[in-house]
Amino acid sequence: MFKELLKETRSHMQKTLEIYEGHLATLRTGRANPALLENLKVDYYGTPMPLNQIASITAPDARTLVVQPWDQNAMPLIEKAIRDSDLGLNPNNQGEVIFVNIPTLTSERRKEILKAAKNYAEDARVAVRNVRRDALHHIKRIADENHVSEDEVKRIEAEVQELTDSFIEKINEILEAKEEDISAE
Repeated sequence: MFKELLKETRSHMQKTLEIYEGHLATLRTGRANPALLENLKVDYYGTPMPLNQIASITAPDARTLVVQPWDQNAMPLIEKAIRDSDLGLNPNNQGEVIFVNIPTLTSERRKEILKAAKNYAEDARVAVRNVRRDALHHIKRIADENHVSEDEVKRIEAEVQELTDSFIEKINEILEAKEEDISAE
């Protein structure tokens, strides 16, 4: 019964880590990354749609993104969504495709992005700790219902804490790499 709980706890923490990585991917560094635009909402025929569902997004070089809509009628809608986003990007319609040049970051913009990255990291740490709290609660409940020895409970609680520590360490490592990426440009 505890093995299943540990497996479920690991799964929840892994999902938290994946969500955190997804949030970081949307932060603009000085380098072109298709993930930057993937989830940008486009008002497509009255329905907000993620850009990656109505167009392909590629990065032919380190400073350019190319957006190729599957429906040419969506071109002005995509342009508007990119221009109106808080990414500070200016799309360039070339008829068949939209080019988005990624400008170098100002020091002020770098600070804003670093602050957002740190906020995402803190949110992820809190989410991992919440998963730990829930797991510890379930351990106590299972122990009370099944008369599990105190030593066994302590051992399982220690395993949950090790799991928590390892995921928080991963979050910190990812944040550190992202900070270097943002500062390196």
